[in-house]
Amino acid sequence: MAVNVEAVRRSVEQYAPMVNRLREQVGRIIVGQHYMIDRLLTALLANGHVLIEGVPGLAKTTAVTTLAQAMDCTFKRVQFTPDLLPADLIGTLIYTPKTGEFVTRKGPIFGNIILADEINRAPAKVQSALLEAMQERQVTIGENTFKLDDPFMVLATQNPIEQEGTYPLPEAQVDRFMLKLKVTYPSRAEERQIMDRVDLLHQQQVEPVLTRELLLEAREIVNRIYVDDKAKNYIVDLVYATREPETFGLNLKPLIEYGASPRATIYLQQAARAMAFLQGEGNVFPNDVKQVAMDVLRHRVKVSYEAEAENMTSEDLIRKILESVPVP
Repeated sequence: MAVNVEAVRRSVEQYAPMVNRLREQVGRIIVGQHYMIDRLLTALLANGHVLIEGVPGLAKTTAVTTLAQAMDCTFKRVQFTPDLLPADLIGTLIYTPKTGEFVTRKGPIFGNIILADEINRAPAKVQSALLEAMQERQVTIGENTFKLDDPFMVLATQNPIEQEGTYPLPEAQVDRFMLKLKVTYPSRAEERQIMDRVDLLHQQQVEPVLTRELLLEAREIVNRIYVDDKAKNYIVDLVYATREPETFGLNLKPLIEYGASPRATIYLQQAARAMAFLQGEGNVFPNDVKQVAMDVLRHRVKVSYEAEAENMTSEDLIRKILESVPVP
C-alpha cells in the first residue's frame, strides 16, 4: 500500500499548482478569510455543497462569485426572496400555442456553480426544490427528469442575525450540505488592507485558471487518497460520540436531541481526503479529520432545550467530543 500512497502523492503534487493558482486568483479580490477560502476549495475537491453563515459585508457572496469566475465553469446566481417560486429555480413547462405542445424552460439550477444567496429568505417549498438537485444531481420538471452537469456545486449564504422575513432551513436540506462555515470579521490589519485595496471605479479582474476537465481529474485523485483503518475508526468514533457520548465518558446525552447522521461519516472521510490533497499528502492523517470535523458536524448535531437553557451550542458540544475522543 505504501507504493500506492506514494503514487497518489506524486499525482497530488502534479495538480497542486492548479489549486495554488486558483487560491491566488481568489486572493486578488478577497483579503484574508483564509479559512473560508480553504474550506470552499475543500468542498470543491470533495464534490460537496457548502452553507456559509455570517453577518452582511464579510465577502461571502464575493468569495463565491470570485471562485466561480476563476474556473471555466458555468455560474448561476439566485437571489432568494419570499416570493420566489420553485419554477423560478428549477424551471417549468411553457405552453406553445403554435404547436399546442409544452416546452421545457430550464431554470438557473442548470449550471456548474450555483450561488443560492440568502437561502433562508425563501419559503420551505422553494428550499425543498433544491433537495433532489443537491442529493441526486438531477431535476424533475413535469414528467421528465434531467441530469445536471458535472461538476455541480451549491454554495448557499445566510444571515444569522436578521430573523424577520426568513424561514429556517429544513433539517433534511441542511444535512445535504457537506460543510457549514461560520465566517467572522477580518483582523484590524486585514480591514486596513481592504480599505487600501478597494477601488469601486477600477475593480480587479479575475482570470479563469481551472478548467472543468482539470477539476474532474483532481476529484478523481482525491477519491484515490488512502484512508487507513485507524483514520476510518476515528471518523466513526467522532460521529458515534454525537449519538452515544457516554461511550466515551462524556455526560452530554441530556444536551443532545439527536446526533449526526451516517451522511456525516461519508462527508467527513471525503472532506478529510480533500484536506490531505490541499496539504500535498497521499493519505489521510487524523489531523486532517480533526480540521474539518467542526464544519462537517456543527449543523448535524441538534442541541436540546436543556442545552439552550445553559447557552450551549452544537459547537460547544462538538469541541468537548473532539477533546475527549482519543486520536489514533
